[in-house]
Amino acid sequence: MDCARQELLIAAVARLLEGSRHVAVGASSPIPGAGALLARSLSGDAMRVSVLGSRTHNFFTDGGRELFDCAGQGRIDAFFLGGGQIDGEANINLVGIGAYPQGKVRWPGSFGSAYLYFVVPRVILFREEHSPRVFVQKVDFVSAPGVSPPNVHRPGGPSALLTGRALFSFDKANRRFRLESVHPGETVDGIVAATGFAFEVPAAVPTTPAPDRDALALIRGRVREEIAETYPQFAAATWGGDTGARMEVPA
Repeated sequence: MDCARQELLIAAVARLLEGSRHVAVGASSPIPGAGALLARSLSGDAMRVSVLGSRTHNFFTDGGRELFDCAGQGRIDAFFLGGGQIDGEANINLVGIGAYPQGKVRWPGSFGSAYLYFVVPRVILFREEHSPRVFVQKVDFVSAPGVSPPNVHRPGGPSALLTGRALFSFDKANRRFRLESVHPGETVDGIVAATGFAFEVPAAVPTTPAPDRDALALIRGRVREEIAETYPQFAAATWGGDTGARMEVPA
C-alpha cells in the first residue's frame, strides 16, 4: 500500500497533536484540519477539534472572537500558523515583502496571529512550500515573534515547523530550529539548500514515517469525508482521482 504526499503530511500533523485536548484550526488550512481530525479519530474521539469554517466540526458559534476568548482562557492546546516568510527564530511575516509600509508585495495581514502565538502552548508552523523565498534569514516584517524576552509572560509559542519537505522542532532557549526528519525522497543537503536560515542538524536524520495501514484507512475513509465538508475541492483533488507521486507504507 502507498500514500500521497498530502497523506504523509496529514499523518505527521496528527503525530504532532498527540496528547492535545482541544485543537483549533484556522481558515484555509485543509491539511492541518485533516491532521487534527485524524488525531481525533486515533484518540478514540477524546480530542476536541474546532475547524473554523466548518458547520459540523466547530465548537465556536461566534467565529474568530470566540476562538480568541477560548485561547486566552487556556482552553486551546494547539493551533497552526503560517507565513509568507518564516525565519530561523520562528518569526512569521503575514504583511508583505519589503520595507513597511512601502513594501513591493502586500499580503492579507497579521489578523490574530501574534495574540494566538503568545497564548496557545503548542503552535505548529505549517507551510507546504519549502524554498529560500519562504524560509529567510530574517523576515521583512514581524507579524508575530517566535520568542520573547524573559520578563514577558508568554505561555504559548512555536513547537514545530512542518513543510512539504521536512519536519523541524523549535528550541525556545536557543532560538533555533532542529531538523527532526526529511520526507521520503528528500535529503539533508537538499533541505539545507532550500532553507535561508541556519538550523541544527543531528548526526542521523530519519525519514518522516508514512501513516500505517490503520491510519491510512482512516485518512481515506472517515477523515476524507469529514474534511470534505469544509474543503470539498481539496478532498476531490487529493482523493477523487490520481493523487500524484506516491510513497510506500510499511506493512
